[in-house]
Amino acid sequence: MILQAAVYYVVFPMLTGALVLAFIRLLRGPTPADRIVAFDLIAAASAGIIVVTAIVTEQAVLLDAASIWAVIAFVSVIAFADYIERRGGI
Repeated sequence: MILQAAVYYVVFPMLTGALVLAFIRLLRGPTPADRIVAFDLIAAASAGIIVVTAIVTEQAVLLDAASIWAVIAFVSVIAFADYIERRGGI
């Protein structure tokens, strides 16, 4: 119970802060590479938020959802990076 409270009150705000800062970087850019890295951070932070929710609510099925989300986000970042490389760089 104490671990759940610590996770909820410490880790969740940190992940939310990272999510907000990454979203600002996603909007401001200035290069496509910056936006790709920001998107990757948003995906990782949102997967972390799903994991925190799984710990607090004690629903293990959310861990599966977080894993699937992380894999989809990873493949998306690889696709974006490949697109930028084929386009001729930054």
